[in-house]
Amino acid sequence: MDKIHFDGPLKSVSNWNTWTPPELKDRVPFRPMIRGLSNLSEDEWRNIEKNKDGIIHYFNEPERAGISVEQAADIWSKKVLPLRRDKGNKLVNPSCANDAHGEAWIAEFMKGVQNDPPDFLGIHYYGTDHDEAIKYIKGMHVSHPEHPVFVTEIASISRDYDEVLIFTVEVANWMDATDWIEEYAFFGCMRQCADSFVSPEAQLMKSNGEYTDLMFKLMYDQPMHT
Repeated sequence: MDKIHFDGPLKSVSNWNTWTPPELKDRVPFRPMIRGLSNLSEDEWRNIEKNKDGIIHYFNEPERAGISVEQAADIWSKKVLPLRRDKGNKLVNPSCANDAHGEAWIAEFMKGVQNDPPDFLGIHYYGTDHDEAIKYIKGMHVSHPEHPVFVTEIASISRDYDEVLIFTVEVANWMDATDWIEEYAFFGCMRQCADSFVSPEAQLMKSNGEYTDLMFKLMYDQPMHT
């Protein structure tokens, strides 16, 4: 992380953890995540409670983790809202997968917490067509127009690097020019692919810990070019 260029477009760091990476050294804000139910107690929750005047992500693809809308809304009311009320944090709703189940889960959650809604709309997108990605993000914004958008995970899943590059360039440049998109994060900056679904060609880090060309483009090439 010491080699990340934070003097360009990168404005924050987020991962699936509740604790701040020590090597970040306060260079940009860290956005902790309540990834799942296991983060709601003991040291994990104490890490979350340490945050003040920050931005906190709430649940990662809960619809695929067996977390119901009703359960998430109950936890939201009892544990998550005090993080905003008492500590001044802003909150990102649970980010779901870009499929019909994920869209329906978000819609039901937003309806269930409409009296105390999140500050930001969190969404994921994985695919191969940049036009479809932009169409999906626009559609989610139309459905929830009052909330600036956090695209908390996005990447091409093509196994062709040229296609990955075009996807990344087109979507990143569009998001940079869209005022209702608060932040976005291309996936993923790690030594190994998280699973077989994501594309090795879209990785932002090599297995030896060095950054890929795609990561360097995201850090330095603004606006991005193919």
